[in-house]
Amino acid sequence: MRQLPEVSDLIPHRPPFLWVDRIISWENESIVTEKLVPKDLDILTGHYPNMPIFPGVLLCEAVFQSGALLIALIHRNTDSTAANVPVLTRITSARFKRSAYPGDTLKITARQTETLANVAFFKGGVTIAGKSARQVEFACARVSADQGA
Repeated sequence: MRQLPEVSDLIPHRPPFLWVDRIISWENESIVTEKLVPKDLDILTGHYPNMPIFPGVLLCEAVFQSGALLIALIHRNTDSTAANVPVLTRITSARFKRSAYPGDTLKITARQTETLANVAFFKGGVTIAGKSARQVEFACARVSADQGA
C-alpha cells in the first residue's frame, strides 16, 4: 500500500478555508477524500443560529479542493508544473440533494473526465452516511503561482 501524502503538501489552501481533512485513496484520474464537519465550526453560528447547516457552497468547495488535490497528485513529479496552482474556472452544474450538519463526515469524490492544455474537467460529489448530498461538474486550470502577484 502506497503512502498517501498530506493535503497541505499538495494544495495552497489553509485553515480556515481548507475543506478536506485527508486523502482516503486515489488512482489514475479519481480521488476520494474526507472532511469531518466540526460541531464548533464558527460559521455555523450564523448559518443558521437555531439550526446549524454546513453551507452548500462549502460542500462544493470541498469537491473543488479534492479536484485540486488530484491535479497535484497527477502532476507532482513533473518539474514544469511544480509552481502551478489549481484555480476554479467553471462550474457547469451543481445539484444540491441534502444538507450537511455539525458532526457529519463528508466523503468527497472527484474524477477527472477530460484535459485540454492546462485545464482539467471533473465530475465530483459528496456523500454523507452513504447518501448523495451534492453533485457538481467543474473545471480547474493550472496557473503560475506568480501570475497573481
